[in-house]
Amino acid sequence: MNLTLFDLDGTLIEIDSDHAFGDFMVQNEWVDPVDFKRRNDAFYADYQAGRLNLPAYVAFATAGWRQRPLAQSLALRERFMREVMRPALRPGAKSLVEQHRQAGDLMAIVTATNEFVTEPIAQAFGIEHLIALQLQRDANGQTTGMIRGTPTFREGKITRVLDWLSGLGHTSGREGFDRVTVYSDSINDLPLLEWATHPVATNPAPSLADVAQQRGWPILRLFT
Repeated sequence: MNLTLFDLDGTLIEIDSDHAFGDFMVQNEWVDPVDFKRRNDAFYADYQAGRLNLPAYVAFATAGWRQRPLAQSLALRERFMREVMRPALRPGAKSLVEQHRQAGDLMAIVTATNEFVTEPIAQAFGIEHLIALQLQRDANGQTTGMIRGTPTFREGKITRVLDWLSGLGHTSGREGFDRVTVYSDSINDLPLLEWATHPVATNPAPSLADVAQQRGWPILRLFT
């Protein structure tokens, strides 16, 4: 069996879903339109530069919805999927996923974006397994704004993938597969790309494109 892992933002979708959900909250007046947008853009720039303070960002990004009734937050997310995300699902990305599905690969999306934002996106791609950033909840089930467990970020993606595989009975990790393919656009995913047997720099940022060229990794551009 082959294992195929997809990053999400910038890889399967051209936009960043977490940042875009923040913009959607701004448009719907759930957050302060000036201060939130300024900080949201600043955090996104930090992510692109590889210096993101992830706990601070998660606390910030979830603040606009986690203190509201869950039904309201879910309704906003449904509109976000309909108005923003579904139009962003490109044929090339869907075809790539389908290619690996038809090959019988075990597939997962592995993303640093939180589970609340990404669950319906994974469903839209028809990918059963989502390994996303998990949000801590209090005794009443309310999201606290803190991260639960190991975040799916940088080296943490490998830890979470191995835990997921172990839970499925694949206790030998990477060695239990004939081929391990990882698709990502971000230099933040360099540890996971190096862990793969077949790394693919997908719509790569310049920093990752440089590494891919130096190492002879294939470069795939889905959105050109």
